[in-house]
Amino acid sequence: MKARDGHDAIYVDGAWRPAAGPDTIEVVNPADEQVIAHVPAGTAEDVDRAVRAARAALPGWAATEPAERAARLAALRDRLEDRAEEIAETVTAELGAPLKLARTVHVGMPVAVAGSYAELAATYAFEERLGNSTVLHEPVGVVGAITPWNYPLHQIVAKVAPALAAGCTVVLKPAEDTPLTAQRFAEAVDEAGVPAGVFNLVTGLGPVAGQALAEHPGVDMVSFTGSTAVGRRIGATAGAAVKRVALELGGKSANVVLPGADLARAVNVGVANVMSNSGQTCSAWTRMLIHRDDYDEAVELAAAAAAKYGDRIGPVASARQRDRVRGYIEKGVAEGARPVAGGPDAPRERGYYVRPTVFADVRPEMTIAQEEIFGPVLCVLRYEDAEDALRIANGTEYGLAGAVWAADEAEAVAFARGLETGQVDINGGRFNPLAPFGGYKRSGVGRELGPHGLAEYLQTKSFQF
Repeated sequence: MKARDGHDAIYVDGAWRPAAGPDTIEVVNPADEQVIAHVPAGTAEDVDRAVRAARAALPGWAATEPAERAARLAALRDRLEDRAEEIAETVTAELGAPLKLARTVHVGMPVAVAGSYAELAATYAFEERLGNSTVLHEPVGVVGAITPWNYPLHQIVAKVAPALAAGCTVVLKPAEDTPLTAQRFAEAVDEAGVPAGVFNLVTGLGPVAGQALAEHPGVDMVSFTGSTAVGRRIGATAGAAVKRVALELGGKSANVVLPGADLARAVNVGVANVMSNSGQTCSAWTRMLIHRDDYDEAVELAAAAAAKYGDRIGPVASARQRDRVRGYIEKGVAEGARPVAGGPDAPRERGYYVRPTVFADVRPEMTIAQEEIFGPVLCVLRYEDAEDALRIANGTEYGLAGAVWAADEAEAVAFARGLETGQVDINGGRFNPLAPFGGYKRSGVGRELGPHGLAEYLQTKSFQF
């Protein structure tokens, strides 16, 4: 599957314009390692042009009635839906996601999120009364959005849609591995009639275009999703300038199966959660915690489930990511964990593939139980009792997501209340695009999705009478 060539331009002030420099970025299909397109490697000058366009458009967009902003977002949702097959093929070509997953998750989910913000823009209480005060919720200003490669369209929509709904203008710097999806999004924005300068796109490398965007004095807020290490640097940069920041960072989420739960279902759903998107999901339940009495059976179930994914998952996004994941698998073996499925050896001669891997006999202090691997690797840990399970679950620097399974829902909820994490699924609870998503501890600052995600892009002013 190949995507059409990328634009040899950046999208600034409502038009595709030449980048300032001659350098380009190769876009590689991770399934066959073939170059499928080139896009501009944007510079600080390109970022400056985009920020200036966003600043010029800000007063008009901020003053636009919420109903009109809602109409533009609804049009954007419709354009994305119209382009769904093309975007899915683009995601498959540059990320390697199987086409079925690209259609249902990589496109279907962000289309739903865009629709949710069209509705919120029309109904949100941008003005309220508190006693003798009128409180206004106003746009924070120009937003610099820096997005990752693992869910290229969803991560863009989760930032740009609420920012536009709030009345902010945006400059987007997408991941260099998946810039073509960002270009398809920019085309949809243009077709939706969003005014010039309200949304701008600069492709480029993180240390160049990303850093220039985070440091630009014309940017009022930086919204970043990616690694905790980069998030720390962006947070420090934003803090020095006293600008708003939202950071959605790493995860090492625990899937806790309490005694008496439906073990087979909990294990099978847990394995599917980790293997989806080739394990490249920050909220994946990569640590499965099993009571000692159920441990051996759970390991057998997990190994059997993982074996079914050998030919069903796509490659990881890049050679760099493949080598990173395989390095962690080797580290797990070296530290004494026991691979019951998969392993570090390459499953194919070509493409950035990693074998779906399950480790048993994992101790909480092991590297693979503490650090985010971002690949199809599951660690199965043993616990003695509920107190021990909670200690292990909370025993990492991350706190993004998690799951709890129990025969009694009240028992699961009681356990979930003790988890230091931003989101918990109870007995396989369904994804909710309106629920706030974000982390505790080193997993980030701020929330995305739904009304809480919209609130991140607003600041308050009060009038006293």
